[in-house]
Order: sequence, then C-alpha cells, then structure tokens
Amino acid sequence: MNFTRIVRHLLTGKLALRRIFPAASLTAIEQAIQQSEMNHGGQICFAAEAALDTIPLFKNQTARDRAVEVFSQLRIWDTEHNNGVLIYLLLADHDVEIITDRGIHAKVSSEEWEAICRTMESAFRQQQFETGVINGINAVGGHLREYFPPSPNHKENELTNKPVVLE
Repeated sequence: MNFTRIVRHLLTGKLALRRIFPAASLTAIEQAIQQSEMNHGGQICFAAEAALDTIPLFKNQTARDRAVEVFSQLRIWDTEHNNGVLIYLLLADHDVEIITDRGIHAKVSSEEWEAICRTMESAFRQQQFETGVINGINAVGGHLREYFPPSPNHKENELTNKPVVLE
C-alpha cells in the first residue's frame, strides 16, 4: 500500500480540479473537441477526475484501470465506427491516460498514444492545463483525421463535446 499516494488522493479535492479547469477553460476544451471533430469522423471525449474514491484507492486501482471504467461508463465504445477516444486525467496521480475503441486502436500504436499522454503531462507540470488538454485533443485528432476522414454519411456528434468532470 502506497501511503504517499493515499494521502495525495485524500488531499486532492474537487476544488483543485475546478481551480485548474475554470468554466472558461472547460468551454475552450469543448470548442477544441468540436473543432477537431469537424475534420475527422472520430469521436473525442475528455474526462477529468480529482482523485479516486476510498475503496478503489485502497485496492490500489491504477489511473489506467479507472480510465477503462470511465470509457465504459461514458459509452465511448458505442460509436458507429468504433473510433471513440477517451483522454482521461486523474489529477491526484498527475496521470493522463488515453483509451481507444477497437477501430482506432488497430491503427495507432500504444506508444503513439503514450507519447501524447507524456506531452500533456509535461504541460501540466508547467501549470498549462488548458493548453495541454487542447494540444492533446489536436494530437488525437491528427490520428483520427488520418484514419477516419470526415464523410457525408457520418453522424455529426455521437458523444458530447463537453468535458466530463467526474465528481
């Protein structure tokens, strides 16, 4: 059991998430997702969570495991072309995870997704949260544009563009 991690999660409240992502930042992120999705046939969702709940924390749930849960809960896998992408931030762990549906997962390597995560985390260490997220959205959008160009038959928006702040 990692006591440092437990303390960090217990001390990272929802106010910390609201402080780094005020309403204006959430609006800018929503607009970045909307703009990105105009250039490809994929679907992007950004979700942020301050800290894990107590039971998952004591069971040592990883940010990756939590991201997979959120991917399922938000039904990101339920897109017409299996090309949904979740960008998930677990603030207490300073960890970004990208979970992709099978359509895009088959085309882009894990290393490429991991590189986007590390770049975002680097921006976050410099307190550039909004910029880091928007740059991550643009990088994900580049992959989606390459493999899922926009088509006239594509449903315009299968997932919400509004950032999900998990409470």
